Amino acid sequence: MAHSSGNDPLFSNKIFAALLIGALSVMVISTFSSSLFPGAGHGGHGDHAKPAYTIAVAETAGATEAVVEEGPSLAELLAVADAGKGARQFAKCKSCHTVNEGGNNGTGPNLHAIMGAPVAAREGYRYSAALVEHGGTWSYELMDAWLANPKGTIPGNKMSFAGLRRPDQRADLIAYLRSLSPDAPPLPAVEAAADEAPADIAAEAAEGR
Repeated sequence: MAHSSGNDPLFSNKIFAALLIGALSVMVISTFSSSLFPGAGHGGHGDHAKPAYTIAVAETAGATEAVVEEGPSLAELLAVADAGKGARQFAKCKSCHTVNEGGNNGTGPNLHAIMGAPVAAREGYRYSAALVEHGGTWSYELMDAWLANPKGTIPGNKMSFAGLRRPDQRADLIAYLRSLSPDAPPLPAVEAAADEAPADIAAEAAEGR
């Protein structure tokens, strides 16, 4: 005759054991699933979960350092300068300066034989105190700086000319003034690279470099 479950003293233990095994199975499956799919929690988006492995990504600098390419030196520009072009540049100066030998001073001094001459030494012209105190001679370097930025080169002078931005135009103008200066000093020596010919220097100057 069969026994009913109510008469089996181990029936409750069997039920508890079955529930415990089921709960452990669920925990094991859940843990295993999380290790395989780390972003499955929180709605499956993985917004707050970290990946199970990391991929190293090489970083490159976002900004590259600007390379400043230097143009020809003053000596190189003067070596290929065109006095004829400089005469055309001087048209901007005619309203204030004369260049003929023995010419009168105007708003500015006469510039005949200016290259190599003492600064602020033209007879009969009243120079600003800044030029008088500067002293020295009109070297090629000083004239180039002066033509580029008179106010910045010798602060306090009264010249109103804003300056020539392009180095090649300044070199042409200096060549023109040199052609009118019998006692002009020799041109500065050119120290060009061995593989750079004068024609290459002239091409760079024409491009405004």
